[in-house]
Amino acid sequence: MKKLVGILRDKKRLYNILFEGNDPLSRPVEICIMVAIVLCILMASLESVVKVEDFSFHALVNQELNTVGIIKTAIIFLEYALSLLFAVEYGLRVYCSPVKRKYVLSFFGVIDFMATFPQLLSIVFPPLRYLSIMRTFRLIRIFRVLKLFAFINEGYLLLESIRRSLTKILVYFLFVVVLVCILGTLMFIVESGTPGTQFTSIPTSIYWAIVTLTTVGYGDITPTTGLGQFFSGIVMILGYTIIAVPTGIVSATMIDTTKKKGQNGRCPRCNQKTDLSANYCKHCGERL
Repeated sequence: MKKLVGILRDKKRLYNILFEGNDPLSRPVEICIMVAIVLCILMASLESVVKVEDFSFHALVNQELNTVGIIKTAIIFLEYALSLLFAVEYGLRVYCSPVKRKYVLSFFGVIDFMATFPQLLSIVFPPLRYLSIMRTFRLIRIFRVLKLFAFINEGYLLLESIRRSLTKILVYFLFVVVLVCILGTLMFIVESGTPGTQFTSIPTSIYWAIVTLTTVGYGDITPTTGLGQFFSGIVMILGYTIIAVPTGIVSATMIDTTKKKGQNGRCPRCNQKTDLSANYCKHCGERL
């Protein structure tokens, strides 16, 4: 107990445990949180199957003594226990953060808040319980827990490649938007004069062009004229070439990023500042 009180008083160590992962207790704590998150997600899924509607204390102690009743009792109990656990964890993270506002407004800070406090408010408004699914985002931390540095490095490479390719991808996306508008309009011109046609408007025809060009092919709208079917076949074949372009853009950028040497004291993979005399990046381990 004294050791626990000592940890709570030492904000710096508590910060290392919860955020940095540099303390011997970091790994057990993170694994426990991960298990609790997975358990919470499984519980929410099971809850939707057995239809738990009342989470009051009265419902906890007065369930029927059958299989479904026991499952509901376990779900209600875990609901209270996990809600308390995550509320305490969130409070400790805010408590030990040097800049509390930075954590509260960060991505994981918002996720922690949205996945924790609605659980407590769900006692009054039950549908808020399903926001616990947002905790799945926190499973990303498993990369840090298991020390999968190779995967983290590749993640940096992928994110950096997407960032460098973003302008090209946006231009390509604009081109595709214009293309489906043209294809949908042309198909409307071809099919609109046919009795009982499904191409009743240009927006509907554009929807058909998107479905066909992406090779999804729902089949809810189909051409009936010979010219329309021929035109549809061309759009399908065009779709195979269109889809491959973004992949090629990102792949080419990944190759360039991998080959690029560190410049201006920054790592070519994670783009973090490094020592000019270093042979490896101190953040991601990339060879400089």
